[in-house]
Amino acid sequence: MHQHSILSGACRFLAVVCLLATAAANAERPKIGLVLGGGGARGAAHIGVLQELERQRVPIDAIAGTSMGAIVGGLYAIGKTPEELEELVTTLDWVASMRDTPSREHLSFRRKLDDEHYPITAELGVSRQGVELPMGAVEGQRLSLLLRELTIDVSHIDDFDDLPIPFRAIATNVETGDAHVLREGDLAQAIRASMSVPAVFAPAEIDGHLFVDGGIASNLPIDVMRSMDVDIIIAVDVEFPLYPADELDSAVRITEQMITILMRRETLRQIEHLGDDDILIRPALGTFDSGAFERTPETIEPGRQAALAVAGRLGELALDEAAFAEHLARRDDPPPIATELAFVRVEDDGPVSARMLESHLDVSPGDRVDAAQLSSAAQDLYGLNLHEQVSYRLVEEDGATGVVFNARSKSYGPNILKFAVSLENDFEGSSSFNIGTRLRRIGINSQGAEWQTDLQLGTDPHLISEFYQPFRAGSPPFVAPRIDLRQRNLNTFDGEDAIARYRISESTAFLDLGAEIGSVGEFRIGAYRGFGNARVKVGAPTLPNIDFDTGGVLARLRFDTQDNAQFPRSGVRADLRWNVSLPGLGADARYDTIEAEFENTWSRGKNSFEFGALYATTLDSQDAIQDLFTLGGFLRLSGLERAEISGPHAALARLVYYRRVSDSTGGLLNVPIYLGASLETGNTWSDRGDISFSSALVNGGLFAGFDTPIGPVYTGVGFAEGGRSNYYLFFGAPRRW
Repeated sequence: MHQHSILSGACRFLAVVCLLATAAANAERPKIGLVLGGGGARGAAHIGVLQELERQRVPIDAIAGTSMGAIVGGLYAIGKTPEELEELVTTLDWVASMRDTPSREHLSFRRKLDDEHYPITAELGVSRQGVELPMGAVEGQRLSLLLRELTIDVSHIDDFDDLPIPFRAIATNVETGDAHVLREGDLAQAIRASMSVPAVFAPAEIDGHLFVDGGIASNLPIDVMRSMDVDIIIAVDVEFPLYPADELDSAVRITEQMITILMRRETLRQIEHLGDDDILIRPALGTFDSGAFERTPETIEPGRQAALAVAGRLGELALDEAAFAEHLARRDDPPPIATELAFVRVEDDGPVSARMLESHLDVSPGDRVDAAQLSSAAQDLYGLNLHEQVSYRLVEEDGATGVVFNARSKSYGPNILKFAVSLENDFEGSSSFNIGTRLRRIGINSQGAEWQTDLQLGTDPHLISEFYQPFRAGSPPFVAPRIDLRQRNLNTFDGEDAIARYRISESTAFLDLGAEIGSVGEFRIGAYRGFGNARVKVGAPTLPNIDFDTGGVLARLRFDTQDNAQFPRSGVRADLRWNVSLPGLGADARYDTIEAEFENTWSRGKNSFEFGALYATTLDSQDAIQDLFTLGGFLRLSGLERAEISGPHAALARLVYYRRVSDSTGGLLNVPIYLGASLETGNTWSDRGDISFSSALVNGGLFAGFDTPIGPVYTGVGFAEGGRSNYYLFFGAPRRW
């Protein structure tokens, strides 16, 4: 027993000696600082460097980073491992993360209608001074939320010296042009500011100042690291090299060269301040494009190899296994500041009330702290299209932890202008061209009223203006007075031959009451009164011109859960309309029309399938030409000309298949290409009793579709019975119903 006690005491003594020796070694070892330079997609090479530093057991005591170096360095500083960082850059959809447009699930129903009819995502502001542009092509909404999710566990830390590894991010002050060292505040916002490439990303606003990419002023901030009281600096330079003379063959290349020269001059000045004990690592990336984010993982291995090339010098800084394990343990992921939200609040600098905005949030006090849920809620607010950016931050107040959503109004608002262009040609003399604009005045009052006016010029001109006034928060009821002035052509046929073309002009005033159905639908019912005429433009002079009056009640129920307005992979779109024409409200005749449309899409891999159906009928029909339903054209019996057949009753069913055959044309453009085919059957009838499968026409088509940033483009051929064919080209959103 006595012998066992002696041995036990000896073991404890040896353990204490080992701990003291390790502490003494750690106290004596040099303090090592890591500088990670900017370089866009080239900056993922930093991950390879970190992997090799950890493999060689080199401790890092401080980090300073610029741009992509700030992203990698900041995430490593809060405890992310090199393996986690590699998984992030390998699995992240860089193209999607650098776009602002939220997924359609986050759009309000009204904004889904914008997305459907105005597919050009770019928008402008209109003021008394003229047209106003956003401060950047990209606001960075998605990227900011991604950084929020990744840094949520340290969102309560204001002093970056209190992070597991002290950290600095470098940004450029737009007002002065000087480098600005971000050492405190909101870590996600600091990283976002450091990588705000001018003209690409909007500047980040911090404490009333605007900041852009730190690479402009200090792409390799060695001097910043020197001020952090370190003994040895490891600097990683991933800056784009200068082009040789034989590659300076365009204005774009020369412009890039001049920017690189200006940045490189400061970088070389920084490198000159490295001492003999410092280490410079330059991964062999050649002319790898700084914007090639879809190829980011390719740079990780060159980074690792570059660190391996200086293994001898790094080995001098290495710790033993026990000491390095202890070092890593001190920088493990910190715990979140709370597990449950005590309060939820929206802070908005615009006129819409916080209560109205909060009603759109799917997060409440008592919910668990969930970064994905908070980001989704921020996207729901952003999907209202009232704000330039919506972010959030966990805050502590009176000992309780809650979330505050910060909504920043559009700097170029409140008058927002969107555009749409459509071109349709069947290569046989029938064509149409329209250019449209939508002017939307947002945030008119605290309840979120808006005034929206559409103006379209071309083959089918129209002017539609609607004032939309919600009554309360939640899924609010609303009132919406509207005027609708429009013209359109209607061809009449004798068999396959067009015998006349009418120009129909209509002017109608509506007063609707309705309610939103969450973000997926809308119901409205209202009265209308109008008048119009149908004039013969082409055809026999004996054909009559027609004047008509309209009035009645119109009810409409719409749903839209599709994930893409033009090339959906999943979801349902449905539209049910019931129009009651009433002489008591000024109509020429009493009759009802009912129209129902349904479309369901599902996918497997890159293959998508769509089933659609349409049914329209007139009760007590007067066969008024302005109320006839038309079929013919793309996916509406593709082998026929546009609106070739018409009647008071119509039905159509179709099955469409398309496959995504190209993911991207390269870079950030991401223009998917689709190849597809359709099978369609339907017809129009003069009498409801004539409707039958035997009298339905069978058509089909082959097409290619391109989902471009300025709208979809389709080209293809349709086939009808009797060997007829119809070639077509569409630019813009075609009428599929």
